Amino acid sequence: MKKDITEFVYACLICQKSKFECQKSSGLMQALFVPEWKWDNISMDFVGVLPNSVKEKDSIWVIVNRLKKFVHFIPIKTGMFVVRLSDIYIEQVVRLHGIPSSIVSG
Repeated sequence: MKKDITEFVYACLICQKSKFECQKSSGLMQALFVPEWKWDNISMDFVGVLPNSVKEKDSIWVIVNRLKKFVHFIPIKTGMFVVRLSDIYIEQVVRLHGIPSSIVSG
């Protein structure tokens, strides 16, 4: 039986991609560098699914300035297309603060 399992795993493409031994170790975690200018480095994440609001928004898009910890809380609807999210991002963040040099997503 062990031989049959070994042959099956060896022949299965999905098994070969997900085997732990084939994966390179990720190494030690690296700390993020400290930003030099406000809104030059941001982080963003989504909080949801929340109860619907009056405008049918059920999630919150949180965008944080990593230097000063200023935050934009943007109400959104779950399942929005990326094109619409990029429009909202330009309207809410880029319009006020410019384009950041790096974005960290959690």
